[in-house]
Amino acid sequence: MITASFALAVSALPYSAGAQRVPSDRYDAYFKKYTKRYFGIGFDWKLFKAQGMAESGLSPTAKSWVGARGIMQLMPSTYQAIRSHRPEMTAIDDPQWNIAAGIMHDRDMWQLWKDSVPDDDRWRFMFGGYNAGEVTIFRAQSVARASKLNERTWPNIESVAPTVPRWRYKETLAYVHTIQENRKKLAPFSAARDSSPP
Repeated sequence: MITASFALAVSALPYSAGAQRVPSDRYDAYFKKYTKRYFGIGFDWKLFKAQGMAESGLSPTAKSWVGARGIMQLMPSTYQAIRSHRPEMTAIDDPQWNIAAGIMHDRDMWQLWKDSVPDDDRWRFMFGGYNAGEVTIFRAQSVARASKLNERTWPNIESVAPTVPRWRYKETLAYVHTIQENRKKLAPFSAARDSSPP
């Protein structure tokens, strides 16, 4: 599990305080609530805020050229599939439900690698799967295996990425890296500070 010890390790990494303005804490209560609901107490909720920053800059009105929407940039088809299990998630453009559905989708990705990837690397597989689709990451693992590399470590997935068919790998690798960098930037901010839902 990615807990406070992970957050401390990330916060110890180099960070330039002037590099970026302080990210909004407007939706922190939702990130905290749904991280706790889908990942349990103690899981690092700021990872998902970092993901929202990478996806949309935390903008609830963001829309991509492929049709992804909201803070977590969910495709309407993905949202509807999630909503079929959680009918209370009424509107994809509602920040609360967009964040909830995004974190629930992350949980599904997390579970896919539960028994095969160590926790300290599993978050990369989770976010890689969120971005590229789990089938693409499974394909990358197969290529790593065929290359006699350990398919359970993300650096090996990165090394075989250019040879994996039908994968816009640069986008996915940059996405995972951006989330990691965003998480470092969050370390000095909003630590242990609760906010009410907007």
